[in-house]
Amino acid sequence: MPESLIRFHNVRKAFGPLVVLDGMNLSIERGMVTTIIGKSGVGKSVLLKHLVGLLAPDSGEILIEGKALSAMSRAELREFRRKVSYMFQNMALFDSMTVYQNIALPLEERTKLSRSQIQDDVMERIAALDLGNIAQRYPSQISGGMKKRVALARALITRPEVILFDEPTTGLDPIRKKHVHQMIAQYQQKFGFTAVIVSHDIPEVFEISQRVALLDQGRILFEGSSAEVMASGDARVQQFISGEEDEGASPLEA
Repeated sequence: MPESLIRFHNVRKAFGPLVVLDGMNLSIERGMVTTIIGKSGVGKSVLLKHLVGLLAPDSGEILIEGKALSAMSRAELREFRRKVSYMFQNMALFDSMTVYQNIALPLEERTKLSRSQIQDDVMERIAALDLGNIAQRYPSQISGGMKKRVALARALITRPEVILFDEPTTGLDPIRKKHVHQMIAQYQQKFGFTAVIVSHDIPEVFEISQRVALLDQGRILFEGSSAEVMASGDARVQQFISGEEDEGASPLEA
């Protein structure tokens, strides 16, 4: 069995009267691509934000290699968060910076590397993701698909153990969506990071996922392999993957 790198144990999170996570349990295995699916507004992005410290659970625990985040010292928390990168839904590239500068930013802000070391690391990532011909361009000068690749290069620049992908194919056509999925799979295999993807691309994203978890009504309704989720006899699972969402999704961001 693979080692559980991250485990949510009875995690509860509410915003006023709105309960988003309600005793949720989930295991994220090291070195795998785990995809979180669910209706719009069920709290998938809320789940991701707990992992980067943007939110804290009201109760329950998030365990990293068996140790609760709440029990970690400040130094331990910094060390864990240094190992995690977040690829935002809208890429969050800075329009006033070149592609090179966008990719270099995490190293400049979070490390004490020399300028020459930063340059070496950035150029290595630029070469690995075939971005050399646009390194001095600005985000407004490149395509949406290329922006996704730049955002991935920036996420990879700190050599993270975990990368969180929040709806990485939003706004792309089917061909470019497939390209982004292939890109994630290719570089996950190349660099060995653990990937957690929030996605609505059902069933396309299953092709690159080793684990799938369905979040519904604040809990994980189903957790298993891509083949297992497709073969599930649970009517609610089949309703979701066939696109038959029910009405009344929460207005909360997914």
